[in-house]
Amino acid sequence: MSDHSHDWRSNGIRVIRADGLGPVAATTPGMNRAVAIDKIRVGAQKIWAGTVHIHPDAKTGAHHHGELESVIYVIRGKARMRWGERLEFTAEAGPGDFIFVPPFVPHQEINASADETLECVLMRSDSEAVVVNLDIEPVEAPETVAWVDPIHKPN
Repeated sequence: MSDHSHDWRSNGIRVIRADGLGPVAATTPGMNRAVAIDKIRVGAQKIWAGTVHIHPDAKTGAHHHGELESVIYVIRGKARMRWGERLEFTAEAGPGDFIFVPPFVPHQEINASADETLECVLMRSDSEAVVVNLDIEPVEAPETVAWVDPIHKPN
């Protein structure tokens, strides 16, 4: 027997078309962000998702996202992440790679290319945007960290 107490037509699956993304209130020079999934647009309670296009050589300032977990999926280009108390660690990711940013980790996102736009999908573990900007004096030469998990050992 079907449960008719839910209006699944209006409150079921939502498809947000590429040309239907919305603007993001907070802006960073050299970056174009757009929101697809949040509380206002679709009623999401626990996640946020959108896109970012980072212009060649552009980067964010140092920041963290409070208690939120973030995932960045690289579609096109080369992402460089710096993180740590003085942004002393760095790693790069390319098309098809995922980047996980744990809660409260000071970090900076950088387009590592001087001539190609970096295109990514962003996902966060809450529907509200949390950005805490930090006043950090970064080290001049960060340590490169190989992205190795327990299954894949370093080369």
